[in-house]
Amino acid sequence: MAEVSQADFDYYNGAIKKFTTESSVMVSSSPYLNNAKLRELIAQEMLRRNGYDTPNTAYIPEVAQILHQLENHADLLRLFEEEKQRLPVFRAWLDRRHLSDFKVDEVKDCEPGTLGAVIYDFLANSGYNMDHFFQGMKIETDFDFYLKERTLTHDIEHMITGFETDHAGEIALLAANARAFYGYFRPELAAFFNRVGSYLKARTVMRSGLFYPEAFKIELDAEDFGAQQGRNWKMPLMLLPYRDMAHRQVSDIRAEYGITPTIPSGTWKWTTAVSEDPRADHTPVAMAAE
Repeated sequence: MAEVSQADFDYYNGAIKKFTTESSVMVSSSPYLNNAKLRELIAQEMLRRNGYDTPNTAYIPEVAQILHQLENHADLLRLFEEEKQRLPVFRAWLDRRHLSDFKVDEVKDCEPGTLGAVIYDFLANSGYNMDHFFQGMKIETDFDFYLKERTLTHDIEHMITGFETDHAGEIALLAANARAFYGYFRPELAAFFNRVGSYLKARTVMRSGLFYPEAFKIELDAEDFGAQQGRNWKMPLMLLPYRDMAHRQVSDIRAEYGITPTIPSGTWKWTTAVSEDPRADHTPVAMAAE
């Protein structure tokens, strides 16, 4: 068995400086590392298998909640205000506060091929719930609206990008959003908008790198495809006025906002299976949209 030598440790770690402290507990310049629960969850979620006993979406609320609690909210509110002055579309989106909380009855009569028809099919037949995060939240601030609308539009983004709620589709949508955020907003605010996405991508890549080689292979392709599409978006898709678009053809929305290239429906459906645990006692669990 190969072992790392002392010379290797010396080469890589030789510049480490050790600090002393009077603290009786772990202390770091990183508020994330200082949070014991976050350390535990990230270690677990990056190193565990996709087990039959725990869905792939497990502990996302816990991690997201901690990340939000550790944000500097004064800085975030300042960034929101500064970007509202710089970006008229962002300002209008926040000022309107039109939530994309579509109900089945609102879209049941939309014509085939329209966004409303696709939303209807999702609500009526997928078994998923578009209102899956910050349920019951009262919208009182721009920040509240962002959190809630971002939840509601996540699945709509799956619909109009063609990146479906399979394993590769989730990776592609994360990549597309990351490119769009950093291309449109200042890096400091883009980093916040991408915070939970960074965690989701990191834990997925690490698990696949350890346990699921076929899944990792397709993740590379999905990352490339998503990044290509995201660079073409005219703006981050969370800013689109979906309430005004229910009766528009999805093809027209894609053309107007640069949502290209796309892939045929079902192209990546097989990728969820290769991301599941292959052990004999594994019973597949339905994978909820992330």
